[in-house]
Amino acid sequence: MRNERHDERLSDGELELFLQYLHRFANHDLDLFALMQVGDPEHPAYVSFSRTPEAGADPSAYRRP
Repeated sequence: MRNERHDERLSDGELELFLQYLHRFANHDLDLFALMQVGDPEHPAYVSFSRTPEAGADPSAYRRP
């Protein structure tokens, strides 16, 4: 399923669904790590999901939505 509305912000409901899906992904699909490139191909965002914080990062720096 793809949504091509890339030029629009998420509504409050969409953001809530995204966070719910993100928690499900972390709980059920994430093994050790996942690396993704998303967004505009000309200016992509690089996303890293991991079971451990980035090297040198204090775990308290991470926000829990």
